Amino acid sequence: MMKKTLAFALGGALSLPAFAAAAGELNLICSADVVICEKLVSEFQASHPDTKVNMVRLSSGEAYAKVRAEGRNPQTDLWWGGTGDPHLQAAADELTAPYESPLLADQQDWSKKQAEISGNRTIGVYTGALGWGYNTKIFADKGLKEPACWADLLDPSLKGEIQLADPNSSGTAYTALATLVQLMGEDQAFDYLKKLNANVSQYTKSGSAPVKAAARGETGMGIVFLHDAVSQTVEGFPIKPMTPCEGTGYEVGSMSIIEGAQNPDEAKAFYDWVLTPEAQNLMPESGSFQIPSNKNATPSENVPDLSTVKLIDYDFAKYGSSETRKALLARWDAEVGGAATE
Repeated sequence: MMKKTLAFALGGALSLPAFAAAAGELNLICSADVVICEKLVSEFQASHPDTKVNMVRLSSGEAYAKVRAEGRNPQTDLWWGGTGDPHLQAAADELTAPYESPLLADQQDWSKKQAEISGNRTIGVYTGALGWGYNTKIFADKGLKEPACWADLLDPSLKGEIQLADPNSSGTAYTALATLVQLMGEDQAFDYLKKLNANVSQYTKSGSAPVKAAARGETGMGIVFLHDAVSQTVEGFPIKPMTPCEGTGYEVGSMSIIEGAQNPDEAKAFYDWVLTPEAQNLMPESGSFQIPSNKNATPSENVPDLSTVKLIDYDFAKYGSSETRKALLARWDAEVGGAATE
């Protein structure tokens, strides 16, 4: 575990006055689980001892909001992890800076496609499919049927048994929203989500929180990325990962350097380092079971086999655009999120 001085749990930790930034510092937003974030920070500092990393952990939507709020006076240098859609929106808003890493050629095609779409303002660092994890003990004790398809989640027997994150704060939940729209059509997807709302006990801030709650026995299941469900299984909890029979979307977890960063050299150093196979091979040690972007990295044996998953042709350019993302979130707030608070 790294020293507490290196990681900060509150967003305000990066709100430093301009004169406080100095050479040898890196102000980092990390949008993965905090254990992964801390692992990357400690390992980077071990190999770059002259750089002090100030890290804040934020969900993807929160990270985008912070970067946007700081647009005139950036306090963040680098944003690592989280779903690609808000990274692409930040790129479209020119909140992130173009950078072509010398390691770009070593990345998977889906990683390079993210860079191409954004004009090199972001790049893919890992990928994983959307699905869910359910607590087999809870389901057995309550006599609930295993949910194999999106349609199964509307079963009245699951009332209060499902948790899902809020797409305003969570990239996972936004991916779920965009997936359903692409799979069903927009009106049909929102009709589905309004019906699903009857079975949702809580909309969490973090995308991985629902399956962690299921692991603790606080809810029956969580709609999450498959690798987040796998991580709970690997830890010994009675969680069974599933992907829906109708098809599902996937994420390209991304990384972006902030336009006008106070410490661009340190940001580029971290950017290049985290694209190496050596850095990406560290991820499973923190319970991270995504597929790494570097072709020469070694995925964990617990990484889900996406060849067995029915994936949709997810349109990252469209659903990562500011116009589409803002419209879908506004409609979710009006038709789903509002109903959840009534």
